[in-house]
Parts: sequence; structure tokens; C-alpha cells
Amino acid sequence: MSLLSLAELLQVFPHSGELMWIGVRPGKGEPMIVVDEVLADTRSGLIGDRYNGNSGRRQVTLLQYEHLAVLGSILHKSIDPEVLRRNLLIKGVNLVALKNCQFKIGDAVFQMTGLCHPCSKIESKLGSGGYNAMRGHGGINAQVVQGGIIRVGDKLTVLKD
Repeated sequence: MSLLSLAELLQVFPHSGELMWIGVRPGKGEPMIVVDEVLADTRSGLIGDRYNGNSGRRQVTLLQYEHLAVLGSILHKSIDPEVLRRNLLIKGVNLVALKNCQFKIGDAVFQMTGLCHPCSKIESKLGSGGYNAMRGHGGINAQVVQGGIIRVGDKLTVLKD
């Protein structure tokens, strides 16, 4: 078996991920709205989300499903995804490994634009120590490269260069 170069290793994922949950934030501080499907738009991000109409690096936020258990373990309580105010909950893929990759969910294509760090408000949502518990577990930001409908249950697949 030949060894892969680092560039080749960065393109290899064990399997596809799965979209487990979708939430949109209609306004600053307003409760999340949980939906089964949403339209991802290249100019607006997710239709119905408060970032709708703002093109930029934080059109969509993604959280790794497995991090809910990590946060729950650190904080000694169950964590619901809407408390964390991220848009998409993805199972089965290390989201940080999507750096410099385009990936497809449903009909839409996304590009990771950076890490999604927790803000100071998370302390009031998660309780004492919540900010530090979430550091390193805040997920990623992404931009919509190709619009389309995404649905709970859709696969996340990394597109090869």
C-alpha cells in the first residue's frame, strides 16, 4: 500500500455525514424555528434566517452533532441544538476537516469560511462555565456556493478538487 501525500489525505473522509437538524433565526434574540427543509441561496444564505440578505462569510453556521454529547458531558446536562443557535447539525463528519473544501448537502454546495466561535451570550444560555465549555466546539461558518433545497436526512459529501 502506498502512502498518501498530505494533500491527498486532506481529501479523504471515512464516509458521508448526515444533516440531523435545521434551525433558522428569524431575528436577533428571537427563538430558533426548527424546520425540516430550507432553501440555501448564494446571496442570502438560508431563507428565513436573520442573516438572509447579508452576503458574507457567515451565511450558514454548522455544528457537529457529536459535540452535543461533549458539551453535555462537560456541563452535566442535556443540550438542545436550538440553544446553541447554529443553523445545521451534522452527524458523522469532522466539520473542522472541511477547511478549504467545498461540500454538498442536498441540492446546495457550501464552502467553509472559518470557525464559529461562541459569543459571550452563550454563558447565559448554558449556565456558569458555558462559554469555556463551548470553546473548540462552536462549529463552523460557511457560505453558499450553489443554491438549492436542503432537508433533514440529506447527506453531506465532500466535493473533490
